[in-house]
Amino acid sequence: MFLMLLLCSFGAARGGEFRFALLTDLHVTADSMAANDLSRAIDQINATSDLRFVIVTGDLTEQGDRASLRRAKGLLDGLRIPYYITSGNHETKWSESGATDFARIFGSDRFRMEYEGVLFLGFNTGPVIRMAEGHVAPQDLSWVEAQLAQAGREKPVLLVTHYPMQKGDVDNWYSVTDAVRTYNIRAFLGGHYHSNALASYDGIPGFICRSTLRAGEAVGGYTVLRVTADSSTAYEQKIGMPLQPWGGYSMQQTYYTQDISSYERPDFSMNARYPEVRERWMTSLGRALYGSPTLYQDRVYVGDDRGVLSCLNLADGKLLWQFASQGRIVGKPGAADGVVVFGSADGGIYGVDARRGTLRWKVTTPEAVLGAVTICDGVAYLGGCDHTFRALDLQSGVERWRFDGLKGYVETLPLLYENLVIFGAWDSHLYALDRKTGRLQWAWSDGRQGMHYSPAAVWPVATAGRLFITAPDRILSAIEVRSGRTLWRDGSSTVRETMGLSEDSLRIYAKTMRDSVVCFASQTDRAEKLWACAVGFGYEIAPSMPQEKGGVLFGGTMNGELYGIEAQSGKLLWRHKVRNSLINTVVPLSGSRCLFTSSAGIVGLLEITPKHP
Repeated sequence: MFLMLLLCSFGAARGGEFRFALLTDLHVTADSMAANDLSRAIDQINATSDLRFVIVTGDLTEQGDRASLRRAKGLLDGLRIPYYITSGNHETKWSESGATDFARIFGSDRFRMEYEGVLFLGFNTGPVIRMAEGHVAPQDLSWVEAQLAQAGREKPVLLVTHYPMQKGDVDNWYSVTDAVRTYNIRAFLGGHYHSNALASYDGIPGFICRSTLRAGEAVGGYTVLRVTADSSTAYEQKIGMPLQPWGGYSMQQTYYTQDISSYERPDFSMNARYPEVRERWMTSLGRALYGSPTLYQDRVYVGDDRGVLSCLNLADGKLLWQFASQGRIVGKPGAADGVVVFGSADGGIYGVDARRGTLRWKVTTPEAVLGAVTICDGVAYLGGCDHTFRALDLQSGVERWRFDGLKGYVETLPLLYENLVIFGAWDSHLYALDRKTGRLQWAWSDGRQGMHYSPAAVWPVATAGRLFITAPDRILSAIEVRSGRTLWRDGSSTVRETMGLSEDSLRIYAKTMRDSVVCFASQTDRAEKLWACAVGFGYEIAPSMPQEKGGVLFGGTMNGELYGIEAQSGKLLWRHKVRNSLINTVVPLSGSRCLFTSSAGIVGLLEITPKHP
């Protein structure tokens, strides 16, 4: 076995020995049994005299909402010993604040703490808003590297994350393991899988720990870790029961080497198979990008995870200017008539001069603004996290109208079709508003209540009086635009949160959750599949919309791949991998060029040269 299992009994304390508790996957909501399980864990920790501190490794809440976060904090503040905390995917994917409430409520989603000569570093493993694998943002990885450099190579370190640092959990796991392996990393600590297991992350030991939830048992529990100069040992503490050891590692033995040749890495071999695809330019901004780029005239605009709007030259990708807001930007900006409009998690909607990068106007809202922006006829349309959708004058920011009838936040790109503005929200509904007045025309749902069924991430498309969406329920829905009545629903292809419309409006496209892209006729009275293309991208859940230009359908995946498909026939034309992290919805410029952004912090222009016969 590649791991040494140490099942140690408690002995006489030696110098440097200490014990601490680890809580993970609490999944607290405003009213749930989860809060009771957490309360009982806290009571038992408070009654245990030799625990020195508590580490909390994410998924404190079920939905990442403010009320649940505050309830979780209120309970955790009942601990009589210090606690240190980082976030999980449930705090970052469905967060009405754009994952900013966590830091506001708990102070940060990173921590550095040292106890008895052992350094603990906790950091977020995302992803933010987008449905994808976990991701360690460039700015967080830089922080980890800086902390380790300051500590030096001899100090023993325990790294704290929510996700296991391995393929299938974190898309850029290897960037993390490669960055830290030259230091004295003793183990990773985390959760996510609600069970106890030892793991190896490119040879670096890992503890995957149980949830506080009772699940199907009578009581919940948590983990106690005992650290000595020789070993680190994990124990399961069920409420009211004796400790049970389940695994451990040496604090002296080195489990990994600097040679990474035996460890799996992403496969970029597809790039050699399609040499006609090249990266015309790629610019690294050093911060995660979760929004699609916007092209206006000869410039590219993109917002990043630190709240900065960057303007790049289309020809060569050179940075022209930057404008900083105070919160992350996840929605696609809109640009027209000399103004770029975007929303920020700081609650602001900004109108910025497209050439100079100076502020024209700002609208302040009470909550984060995560929605993408659609501009038409001098009006900018977007939704916010204050359960409000707004139409703003493009030149002044003056509100033309607002709709306050939402019960969830908006992240999608609004569709303007005929006299309607159509968009989904994280309240299980799709809305159609009168474009001139903002009055509700209809609200559609599939009949199931609950946030996780919401058609909120998909960008809707419409043609010939028919509207098309896909939602997390893995069903393609056709809706009559005039009435909001369901025309047909098809679940044969396991499509999820992606939607595209052909240039001639005769076809719709969707990405499936396994390997393929499917095409349906757009003007039929029932679901009629025209083709399916087995692209080969594997398991896929990212809400990146297929986009057609020049007869080619472009798309991106959660694992850093772009692809091109012949739109009429469904023939795969090419594939290209730029990194192993999320590609947001691409912006095709022609049948042979497209702009893209990646959560790895990259903006790029892909160019495909014709094959010679």
